[in-house]
Amino acid sequence: MKKKILSTLLCATMLVSMTACGSKPADTGSTTAAPAATTQAAAEAKAETTAAPAAEAAADAIVLTYAEVNPLDTIVGMTGQKFKEEVESRSNGSIIIDIQASGVLGSENEVLDGMLGGTGTVDISRISAFALTSYGGEKSKLLSLPYTFVSRDHFWKFAESDLAREFLDEPSQNGTNLIGLFYGEEGFRHFFTKDPVATIDDFKGKKIRVSNDPVMVGLVSSLGANATEVAFTELYSALQTGVCDGAEQPIANYKSNAFEEVAPNLILDGHTLGAIQVVIAQEAWDKLTPDQQNILMEAGKAAGEYNKSISEQKENEVLEELKASGVNVVEVEDKTPWQEATKQVIADNTKGQEELYQQILDLAK
Repeated sequence: MKKKILSTLLCATMLVSMTACGSKPADTGSTTAAPAATTQAAAEAKAETTAAPAAEAAADAIVLTYAEVNPLDTIVGMTGQKFKEEVESRSNGSIIIDIQASGVLGSENEVLDGMLGGTGTVDISRISAFALTSYGGEKSKLLSLPYTFVSRDHFWKFAESDLAREFLDEPSQNGTNLIGLFYGEEGFRHFFTKDPVATIDDFKGKKIRVSNDPVMVGLVSSLGANATEVAFTELYSALQTGVCDGAEQPIANYKSNAFEEVAPNLILDGHTLGAIQVVIAQEAWDKLTPDQQNILMEAGKAAGEYNKSISEQKENEVLEELKASGVNVVEVEDKTPWQEATKQVIADNTKGQEELYQQILDLAK
């Protein structure tokens, strides 16, 4: 019954997003909107995004629409709210950030297409960093390669380095009208399955859901599993019916989408860290004064710091809740076999960028 309600609301949400974007849903394989528990809950989430600050805005305030595919109570949702607070405070209400959460404006690819198509529907969006690969951000693919970041500290050394700015600026320099504001993360991504999985050998022959992404397809294939492309919105039913034997997501998204109901086995291999970016459309950026542009950049720094401070804690809280609910959680003590199995995936996807990739690896030292 619970899933029936979820499915009904999700269908409605998809209809709204398709109408708004004028294109068919595109799956990024990243953190896609978690269905709200009830219509009332969705309404409350929407109300939270447009509450008091907008009402108090000056008549001539600039309103920037911010798209988020996840609910507001997730790591990325909370990061967006922090960015909103910082922008509105620093600008004395002259800039309002209108957060549209839970995917009401479409998937990450739909939102990016709209931003670049000049629809004016979305000004700012929080996306998975690797989603930029098809939008002039070839360097961003390096961030999703398996076992690149050995720890959160390693990622944050990158995110706070001059190298990260180079990555953020790449789409704009390549002629894509997107300006990178800041980085964040939503935790390591792990596999989850219908049947217990204890070692890498247990993946052989299993059907593991992937998005249309060469890195993820290569990763799953290198483990001996069968990469199975399924839209994220169909993943729950695909697991339920046996179309897929498993998938992968950050821990918080695994729980928020109730995947433990149909795939109650979680193996903590941490194959990639869920790096995120917040980007603004060039058209929206150009409407701001230099001072206002600086406010967005400074607010981004503050939001990034906030993300850094809450991500691990939130992830750990969710993991304990999953364990308490009976999810079979398997720790991977030795990742060497996993790293060995995925060497070719890394080699195939770093061609021409080997030196740059090595710079990322060296930040772990």
